Parts: sequence; structure tokens; C-alpha cells
Amino acid sequence: MTEWSKPQPSPRVVVQAGARVPAATPAAQSGDKWIEVPTEFDAIMLSSYGGPNGQDDVLPFLRNVTMGRNIPDERLEEVAVHYREAGGISPINEQNLALKAAIEDELKRREIDLPVYFGNRNWDPYFTEAISKAHTDNQVEGRPTRIFALVTSAYSAYSSCRQYREDFADALEALDLWDDVQIDASRTFFDHPGFINPFIEGTLKALDELVTENDQLDLSQDVEVLFSAHSIPIKDNERSGEPDEHDYSELGAYQAQHLAVGRLIMDAVKQRYGAEMPWKLVYQSESGPAHIPWLQPDINDYLEELPGKRKAVVVVPATFLSDHMEVWWDLDIEAKETADEHGLGYKRVATPGVHPEFVAAMVDLVEERLNGTPASERKALTTYGPGYDVCRAGCCQGSGKLRAAIGGILP
Repeated sequence: MTEWSKPQPSPRVVVQAGARVPAATPAAQSGDKWIEVPTEFDAIMLSSYGGPNGQDDVLPFLRNVTMGRNIPDERLEEVAVHYREAGGISPINEQNLALKAAIEDELKRREIDLPVYFGNRNWDPYFTEAISKAHTDNQVEGRPTRIFALVTSAYSAYSSCRQYREDFADALEALDLWDDVQIDASRTFFDHPGFINPFIEGTLKALDELVTENDQLDLSQDVEVLFSAHSIPIKDNERSGEPDEHDYSELGAYQAQHLAVGRLIMDAVKQRYGAEMPWKLVYQSESGPAHIPWLQPDINDYLEELPGKRKAVVVVPATFLSDHMEVWWDLDIEAKETADEHGLGYKRVATPGVHPEFVAAMVDLVEERLNGTPASERKALTTYGPGYDVCRAGCCQGSGKLRAAIGGILP
């Protein structure tokens, strides 16, 4: 039986500008922004971050997450305490299996006959195992196996876009399948209605509950909606997405996309209550060396400023697809404790999880590529329009050495 593990970064140097998109389906190799011709896929790979399944997994998992950064175990144990408190088990694993089952049901409902495999960047089952199984089970005479990687990240950033594409390349290198497997990655979907609507539904529900609990609240002054995004280094934000291709001004795509999501949700709030409400984009889950500046303000720091200004907050975990570790620890425990200490009412909105609209949105991403749906007909609620099927050169580049990556124009 094969012992699977996270592969080392590919030594292959794939940085020649203008070259065909590596390990992509034929139409995607052209490098067009949107692939508007039907593409035949053999399998879908639900692609996620991963998480430990027990106490013994916690440190090895965190070593995978920080591979190549030479972080000592003593530092990793500072983060490990979050997982230790939950018995060493990350809720993301069970949540992804539930999402996989829901996607399979939706595919069946739409009569799309494609098997769904599940792979993670940082823990079992790894991308190597999922890709190997998909290839073995679905080999086609005379051409490579074609896999559609459905990435569980809605936004543009190194950690949610290019790092996945780098890890796909590492897996192909480790498996020696560069010529035998083609992988197209799903587009960003931060403004797909199936991602936005569950947040709108949850935000309105939370506000209704606050009003029911205290009919003296003035929503236009007493309550603030906080959109909590996973913080990233400021440099990564500046390099996120394709700033030359969209009107992201000087914000960076990652920050601009979150603000766009906030505006959409607050428009729905205004429509319901007939008044503007205060809202703010805040950040959580900052990690890394202190000398590297990350996006601010931290949600806990911001909550400490609110007593005397607001009586309650509604927190929307805008980055996240499911109620996994960072949502549970950073929002349900730490942020709520901060709010309680300062006498603020606190409601946290649920993530999309397996909400029917979100599940349908994930299958929409598959169907767009199967049918070659024109970009103008794809679902997107902001002026940015649908994300690209093929990333632009240098998209979401990280701070480290440029590595091999699939799903985009080189480098």
C-alpha cells in the first residue's frame, strides 16, 4: 500500500513567459482568459487545505503547512493549541466530506456523470493520492486524463490561488504524470450569487435576532456589521489577482474583492431595513514573523474600540466556506470573548457550508467549463465579472521564489 505524503516543491523551473499553459486541457493551453468552448473532463477533484485527524497528526500537519520555512516545533506548538483544544481534529475534514457528498448529489441531479475525488494540500488525503486515483480509474486511450480541480477558495491571493496551483504541479512532478494528466483549476467565485446569498440570509437572520432580543436597538447606530477576512501579508495583497486587468485601484484584488462582497451584503441589509448601517472589513488569523506587516485591523483590536459607539456586532466570516478551525477558534472563542469583555452583543453568521445555493454554485463552476459557457453568461454579482479560467502571468505571486504552477500563463 502506498504511503502518501505532501511532496517537496518541484525542482522544475517553469517560468518562461509566453509558453503554453503547462499540464492544461487543450483549449486552456492557449492561455485565453475564459475558455468558451466545451471541455471534456474525466474527473473532478475537490481540492482543500486539509487538517489533522488526531493529536498525533497536529505537528506533522503544521510542518506540512510551513514546509520550507524552517519554523521550529516550539513555534508551531503555539498554533497547535487551537487543534489540541479540539482533540487534535480539524472540523474541515468532515465538512469537506459533507460538501463532496452534496456536490455528487447535485451532479447526479443535473445528469452530469463525473466521479468526484477529494484531495488536500497539507494532509491526508493528499493531492498526490487523489490525482493518482483519478488517473488510474479514468485513463482514456490516446490522451491524458483530464481533471477539473474544484478549489475551495473564493478569492484571489497567493494562499488561495497560486499556492494551490503550485501544489498541483508538485504532485504531478512527484507522480511523474506531467504528460499523462491535465488539470484545469476552477475560477474565483467570490461574487457568485451562490456564495453571496447564504451570507445575506445569515446576516439578515442575525440582525432579526438582535432586534427580537432588544427592540430598543437602532440598527443605523447601535449595531455594526463586521466582515472578517483571513489576514494575509500586505505584500501578498498587493500582488493578488490581476490588478492590471480589473479596477482594483491600489487596494489589491484580495482586499477589493472582500469589500465588494461586503457592499453586496449591506445593499441587501439596506433593502430589508430601509436604512444604511455601519460596517467594516476586519481581519483575523494573522500568523508569521512580527516584522512582516499584515492586513489590519485585527478583529479583536477593532472590537476593543467599539464600546460607547455600538451596542452589538454581527460578524460575517466572509473569506470562509465552512465553519472550520479558524472560524471556531478565532471568531466563536477569541472574538466572542473580546466582545463579551466589552459588553457588546455578538452574533456570528454561518458560512455557506452545504447550503443548497452554495452547492449549486460549485457545480455551476464545473458546468461552465463542460459547456464552454461564455463569460458574459456566467453568474457574477459585481462589476469585476467572473474570474478567469486561466490565470494571468504572475497572478497571486507569493513572496518566495517563483515555483512551477499549473492553471495559468507562465511565469
